Amino acid sequence: MIKVLVIDDSALMRAFLARVVGSQPDMTLAGVVPDARLAFDRVRRTAPDVLTLDVEMPGMNGLDFLRHLMAVRPLPVIMISSLTQQGADTTLRALELGAVDFFPKPADFRALDTLVDEIAEKIRAAAQARVARRGAASTPAAPAPPAVSRLPAAGPAVSAGATVIGIGASTGGVEALRAILTRLPADMPPILVAQHMLPGFTEAFARRLDAICALRVKEGTDGEEVREGTVYVAPGGRHLLLVRRAQRYLLRVTEDPPVNRHRPSVEVLFRSMVDAAGAASIGVMLTGMGGDGAEALLALRQCGARTLAQDEASSVVFGMPRQAILLGAAGEVVALQAMAPRLRELALPAARGAAPAAGGSRPPSEEDIR
Repeated sequence: MIKVLVIDDSALMRAFLARVVGSQPDMTLAGVVPDARLAFDRVRRTAPDVLTLDVEMPGMNGLDFLRHLMAVRPLPVIMISSLTQQGADTTLRALELGAVDFFPKPADFRALDTLVDEIAEKIRAAAQARVARRGAASTPAAPAPPAVSRLPAAGPAVSAGATVIGIGASTGGVEALRAILTRLPADMPPILVAQHMLPGFTEAFARRLDAICALRVKEGTDGEEVREGTVYVAPGGRHLLLVRRAQRYLLRVTEDPPVNRHRPSVEVLFRSMVDAAGAASIGVMLTGMGGDGAEALLALRQCGARTLAQDEASSVVFGMPRQAILLGAAGEVVALQAMAPRLRELALPAARGAAPAAGGSRPPSEEDIR
């Protein structure tokens, strides 16, 4: 049974989340508390498996609580955020501090009942997540290589047949993408990203990455010409596709129905790359729950594209990479810290003579799917 502790200053949200947990056969409620001070005591006494945590609370706010928790007793945390610009920025900061996922409070609380299944799935994914100690007590992260200066202007449009990189991710993907993209130079081929994320959050996500990357990072827009040195993030709640028109790559952004229950869907992005770029593609499957994109990654590999999957040890949730490996879709299994160097080797001819990163890429093995 998954033991869930609910921390929220809203009596309505506490009652709703308690009802969600109580309605699931594989979950039990470790408690509901209205503030962070009581939460520390309840964590010690009940040893929950997952916490839901409100961002805005009296006294110690959710970010301060999360920062302390991840330094002394790391646990999987799902943040509850508001659907505002400030709420999106705060939520992304929480993910940087170690939260594994989030969901927004609806503007109309009458819509809460429509979120039961989604919240339950997020709790199940969080219960499988690997979380590490953060803050002063954590092991310092390896320093990033020196950043390549951003090019002074937008990169040139990419001709059809040139290399395009597609990346799919879900739970844990926000931080995995940050770890990869901040270590890539400005002259990389275009990168298309399908990260499972709700409307209202992808714009803030792209903006935060754009501020710290040599690459330009933005939400993709329908009909946009694809350019070198740019990362295109699928807008929340919409699919992102690559299309080929008159010897140029363009983007399509659609509101077609969800695929594998997701919009944006990794499956949709990778299938479009099979049709538009084929063997010129590089497909990457990162951390996440479920199997979205695994079959399309296999199609990419079968058409001659290079395909990579994140390894289990560095994945927050190994579901999506594991499914890709099981299907034979992953040509290589790559640790997160080695993903950026490997992408540079594959995409930039001058980098191909570089030595592989420690703990880097390797062919899939039986250990990867046990």
